[in-house]
Amino acid sequence: MTASASAIAAATPAGRDRYVDLLRVASLGTVIGGHWLMAAVSGDGIGNLLALLPPLQVLTWALQVMPVFFFVGGFSHALSYRSLARTADGPVYAAFLRARLQRLLRPTLVFVLVWGVLALAVQLAGGGDGRLTGAALRVVTQPLWFIGIYLAMAAFTPPLLRLHERHGWAAFAGLVAAAALVDVLRFALGVPYVEFLNFAFVWLAVHQLGFLRADGRIRRPAALAAAGLAGAVLLVAYGPYPLSMVGMPGERVSNMAPPTFALLCHGMWLVGAVQLAAGPATAWLRRPRVWRGVVAANGIAMTAFLWHLTAMLGVYGVQLALGLALPVPAGAAWWAQVPVRVLAAIGLTGLFVALFRRFEAPARPAPAAEPAPARRGSGARAALGITLCLLGVLGLSMTGLGGLLEGHSATLIALPVTAPAAIGMAVGGWLLVERSAPSRRVRLRG
Repeated sequence: MTASASAIAAATPAGRDRYVDLLRVASLGTVIGGHWLMAAVSGDGIGNLLALLPPLQVLTWALQVMPVFFFVGGFSHALSYRSLARTADGPVYAAFLRARLQRLLRPTLVFVLVWGVLALAVQLAGGGDGRLTGAALRVVTQPLWFIGIYLAMAAFTPPLLRLHERHGWAAFAGLVAAAALVDVLRFALGVPYVEFLNFAFVWLAVHQLGFLRADGRIRRPAALAAAGLAGAVLLVAYGPYPLSMVGMPGERVSNMAPPTFALLCHGMWLVGAVQLAAGPATAWLRRPRVWRGVVAANGIAMTAFLWHLTAMLGVYGVQLALGLALPVPAGAAWWAQVPVRVLAAIGLTGLFVALFRRFEAPARPAPAAEPAPARRGSGARAALGITLCLLGVLGLSMTGLGGLLEGHSATLIALPVTAPAAIGMAVGGWLLVERSAPSRRVRLRG
């Protein structure tokens, strides 16, 4: 049984940080809107509007908000892990990972299953070779990369939280220094493959800022924002970094894949900026109607994110089915159709949410349940499970769902991986985490 948004809103504890919930919804909503606007679909495939109009790349300095989502993740992970540690009799790592996976991986695997069946059917019917169809099968899983990174953050939460509790800002500074060193080794000394370390250092540094917020230690957000913005501007102006804070097709250096020190500076300025808005936003969120809206949006945010590209592709598919020619991307007709396409994508996304939101909805907790003691070795099994999950999700984001019948593969950490293998790793890892976590036992009331 699931709880309604009104019930959850009414039961919100007085001390809950409601602004964090707003940031989670706003960051995912911004990513969705950005993807809809950037998708330049034509009969030749799917391109990027920012590549066609490079001056617009400066907009990514406001619209690339995944650092905010990972910052919120750090805040949530700190509170969740500490809460479990206070109430559990023994190790809590497996239970923590299981709780993190439930609302994240379940809707993701449903999305992958539905699209996998559809992709296989299309390719068996011989329809997977078209430029537009082939591009759709490649790009539809690309946004899953952030789920893999988020799982890695959850996996590293216990040791990094201990590091934070011992060293505070110095722990964050250590990750920043490590990210800077990686870029020096990469760009100044030409050390091969070292850049991939920044998938960890950059995103974990942003995650560490969430720990600092959880303890109320970001007391000078303006200084954080100014330092980050100044650093990003200087690095882009005088360094080897591109203007865009999202990946561009064909670019020699990307700020995103792998992440660069410039992207970390961008994340710092965004975190400082949203912290500056915390006061007035928190006051606004005390209004019951506003808070109910945020709660309701949080309940469907992941489902909407997973299916938003499908909705946009569906809009273009309807145009083609009706015999309407696709306008030239970035042309006058294309811009004129933007409001109609976005409204249609919102409606279609709403339909997907209605169909699949049940897989994201949290279940009502059993009132008379308490955790059983952790099983021996549960932490190691959970660590192995979440590693398989994150590798599987990252692998799938790279391979896409095209070429299933030909065994199409992509390189993941120097090893080739196919889409079926990636899905198998994600499902196997999830099951391993589920079985590693302590089961629940019911306390009998006499």
